[in-house]
Amino acid sequence: MKSFKTTKHKRRMKFINKNYTVIFISIIMSGSVNLLHAQVKFVNEFLNIGVGARAQGMFNSVVASSSDATSAYWNPANLTRLKSPVQISAMHANWFGSIANYDYGSIAKRINKEKNSYAALTFIRLGIDNIPNTLNLVGPDGNIDFDRVTTFSASDYAGLLSYGTSVRSNLDFGGSVKVIHRTIGSFGSSWGFGADLGMTYRAKHFTVGLMTRDITTTFNAWSFSLKEEERNVFLASGNSVPISSTEITLPRAILGLAYKTNLSNFSFLVETDFNFSSNGTQASIVSANRFNIDPTAGVEIGYAKLVYLRAGIGNLQRLINETNASSVSSFDFQPNVGLGLVLGRIKLDYALANIGNVSSVAASHIFSINLDFKEPSKDKK
Repeated sequence: MKSFKTTKHKRRMKFINKNYTVIFISIIMSGSVNLLHAQVKFVNEFLNIGVGARAQGMFNSVVASSSDATSAYWNPANLTRLKSPVQISAMHANWFGSIANYDYGSIAKRINKEKNSYAALTFIRLGIDNIPNTLNLVGPDGNIDFDRVTTFSASDYAGLLSYGTSVRSNLDFGGSVKVIHRTIGSFGSSWGFGADLGMTYRAKHFTVGLMTRDITTTFNAWSFSLKEEERNVFLASGNSVPISSTEITLPRAILGLAYKTNLSNFSFLVETDFNFSSNGTQASIVSANRFNIDPTAGVEIGYAKLVYLRAGIGNLQRLINETNASSVSSFDFQPNVGLGLVLGRIKLDYALANIGNVSSVAASHIFSINLDFKEPSKDKK
């Protein structure tokens, strides 16, 4: 009997330690611990994951070639390439070994047919749900009470209002304003605002796209509301108590170069994107103290405008030698593949991220759907 109680106690302590770790990891992932001043690196990273299984299959190399409602995210200038007056787009994906749920929805509507202008409303959520809250696990009398364990969610939300219009027959411009809301249960939340601008120039077979994100510099203002007993748990466990602070997302640009041609019933599309940022990470293919270039590439082969096969490569990184930081030990990359089907006004897309588990990123299955609405019928006189 004594041995059984001891084993049971060890299991409980393992549960406690594990879930304390989960709490603090979730808070750190949300960028809310030790924010002594404005943070300018890796803020709002959930907005860099990307939307749409078509884009994921090409490893997000679609800044120049996107042509559906997801363009509101990738490059709002490309909203002008929609073929229907209204389109609805949605996506669901599980990331990080199914720990996080990523959901996206968008509706794009033609505003002016003569000027070929569209507006779109987009919603994005990345959330880790059912995180055990063990802050109140130990009662005031020092006893462990599992009935005091509750759950909470760490969620990131973004809403985008986008507009795209044609300036000339081969030149489009667009932009988005975005509102960002991030929450960690009832402990803390933040609000942020920003803006993006994009343009696209099309020649016969070539397309050039330029997307500038957070051109105004996006600010996230955090506030926290912890009870006194919760603050005491943080201090007793050797963790810093989160304080109100501000995060800053610096501007960055993505240049997309695409080539597309048709041969009989087949279509061939190749695009390479170059992500310019100021992260200053040494792992980037091209990096300096305050400058980075991260390339991606994707290809799409279509048949009869009904079936599409896609592949892409990205997340190229130089792995720094652990014993000698000035040298590179090897290179890492992530390959993706995808499939698209057109069923009348419905487009179904699927992508498998990190095929073969080549990189450290866990493979994820991504599904999305686009629905086109017809032009309203005109009554015959």
